[in-house]
Amino acid sequence: MALICRSFFLFVLISLFVSYGSAEVRFTDLRSVGRSIVPFDQFGFTHTGRLELNVSKIDLSNKNPDIDLAKVGFFLSTLDAWMHVFQQLADGEVTCALESDLIKVVSDFKAAKGKSRFDVVIPVSNADQYTLVFANCLSDVKVSMTVRSAMYNLEGKQNIRDYLSAGQTILPRVYFLLSLVYFSLAAIWIYVLYKKRLTVFRIHFFMLAVVVLKAFNLIFESEDKSYIKRTGSAHGWDVLFYIFSFLKGIMLFTLIVLIGTGWSFLKPFLQDKEKKVLMIVIPLQVVANIAQVVIDETSPFGADRITWKQVFLLVDVICCCAVLFPIVWSIKNLREAARTDGKAAVNLMKLTLFRQYYIVVICYIYFTRVVVYALETITSYKYFWTSVLAGELATLAFYVFTGYKFRPEAHNPYFAIDDEEEEAAAEQLKLEDEFEL
Repeated sequence: MALICRSFFLFVLISLFVSYGSAEVRFTDLRSVGRSIVPFDQFGFTHTGRLELNVSKIDLSNKNPDIDLAKVGFFLSTLDAWMHVFQQLADGEVTCALESDLIKVVSDFKAAKGKSRFDVVIPVSNADQYTLVFANCLSDVKVSMTVRSAMYNLEGKQNIRDYLSAGQTILPRVYFLLSLVYFSLAAIWIYVLYKKRLTVFRIHFFMLAVVVLKAFNLIFESEDKSYIKRTGSAHGWDVLFYIFSFLKGIMLFTLIVLIGTGWSFLKPFLQDKEKKVLMIVIPLQVVANIAQVVIDETSPFGADRITWKQVFLLVDVICCCAVLFPIVWSIKNLREAARTDGKAAVNLMKLTLFRQYYIVVICYIYFTRVVVYALETITSYKYFWTSVLAGELATLAFYVFTGYKFRPEAHNPYFAIDDEEEEAAAEQLKLEDEFEL
């Protein structure tokens, strides 16, 4: 617990120095950029979409008044259109992306010639996911500027601005409803602990803490998304979300390790090798959460985003693999105990439970890390929320399974064994040994 507290304060300290982005309203400073293409952000527009672009502090390295500034500017493009534009450039059909008829030009610098700033508001009537891109087709010109971009959809008769992408606008309600589910689960679990208070272990209170943290994590995520939906920025709600996300992540992985070791259920203490697993998992979770903050608060095309994404994936995979070892150790110990202590049936039932938990943990990790990512990749931008919902439902199922299988019981079925069951269990273990041979 002391390690968790130290890790928490470390995460909070580091997160205070993280430069948070502005969600769907973004501010970007470019200094002496010579790249021909600079992507900014993606957004899913409906047929009532709008783009506000405010460019200030414009400074060009080449002050020659004869340069063609029509080849420097901003445009919107879908992924499919950009692939065709790239082919046009390769075939020589166009010499600059801004000349293509497949993209939607926002503004070029010709109209702003001699000015240090310009402001543009354009409607987007063709519903699709677009990327805002800056193009500089002049190889001898470097550009410095400050860019504010705001993308939103107009909703209802009053044309209320919705700053969440078309596939994410339902997420505040999804997160809020799920938070109610977890608060309900916490209330049910409190009732179970009170009713079975004579057989409650410390691990059961740990499980309650994980459920409560998950509920608060979801309610703050709902408020975070709701505020972004209305204003385009989080204004502090993201900090609360990240703090509770950090606590929930560490507590969940710690819970899986503790259950996997049989702490409270099989033994009242942790061995040195099991403590080492926690010493590995908890600091890695700090790194994973810091990486997640940077990923979430950086433009999809930010320079450091790919690096932090790789760090997050690597650390997450290591954590997921590490929590499986204690479960494997418990399974091995139970098999050995079933052969030697004369209580084959008791240990076989425990062995079956831990085997089930091992399989469920693997399925949970695989679904939330692989299947959900695949859904995000193949699903249309309009249905992005479905991949989020799928991941949350898988997590909910995992919580319910864990609580049900390891609930406190007044009459532990493991010890209500008669002679016939004992003989049958011994025979089953013998058959398993012969099968392995």
